Amino acid sequence: MRKRQHVARAVFAAVTAAVLGAAGCDAVGGNSPAPSGTGAQSARPSPKPTPAWDRSPASIAAVGDSITTGFDACTVLSDCPEVSWATGGSARVDSLAVRLLGKAKAAERSWNYAVTGARMADMAGQMSRAVAREPELVTVMAGANDACRDTTDAMTSVADFRTQFEDAMGTLRDALPKAQVYVASVPDLMRLWEQGRTNPMSKQVWGLGICPSMLSEPDSLTTAANQRRETVQGRVEAYNEVLEEVCAKDRRCRFDDGAVYEFRFGAEQLSQWDWFHPSVDGQARLAEIAYRTVTN
Repeated sequence: MRKRQHVARAVFAAVTAAVLGAAGCDAVGGNSPAPSGTGAQSARPSPKPTPAWDRSPASIAAVGDSITTGFDACTVLSDCPEVSWATGGSARVDSLAVRLLGKAKAAERSWNYAVTGARMADMAGQMSRAVAREPELVTVMAGANDACRDTTDAMTSVADFRTQFEDAMGTLRDALPKAQVYVASVPDLMRLWEQGRTNPMSKQVWGLGICPSMLSEPDSLTTAANQRRETVQGRVEAYNEVLEEVCAKDRRCRFDDGAVYEFRFGAEQLSQWDWFHPSVDGQARLAEIAYRTVTN
């Protein structure tokens, strides 16, 4: 009986040694002894560090719509890139590029690929042109034209908006995986109506076809008119949720957390020609928001 117990103990010891030996090889590799104490902690793989956000990029490219081209800020029905919030050189605006690079370098190391009338579907094409410059920071402001359509039914769907923004980001990442991105929220279109609805000049200009989904029949307070405006506003808010969600998946992307949407702009921040696009003062406010987001 004692002999059997002795054999059993020997077998158990051999099996235990084999199991511990196998575990040691898996953890350390080869025939090295298993680490202990502080050595055991240092042997564990370290998590990949989150890339640090560069608050001082050396070059900037902008993509977007008429807000970024400075449309109607200087003269009627004309782009005015000199006052663009993103890349303009005007001292009255103090653009993001000038604030980050200085006036001289901004003139050489910033590029504006925004196009008046562009929608989110156009962003991938603009990105393709922007990445050729290899910018360290890309700014994105788009979405207002997706909501400003002839009718609410013609607005870009939220699903399509998401796909189009993801395509634009994919175009950027395929070419420049380390470039940083600043994404501005879509402005509050309902506030445009609230600011201009009592102004005879703005209502006359809006009647020419500016953002009809929101601004047509500005005096009407019928249930149908109010519902139409609420539908547009709801779509803008949904677009901003998409921008935030897609940006959050990219470690080198910063969304403005709705700062542009929440900015309480007044008449001084709107173009005197169309009461829709930002004035020079409005462009300066957009530059402030962008700079604050990029540098914080």
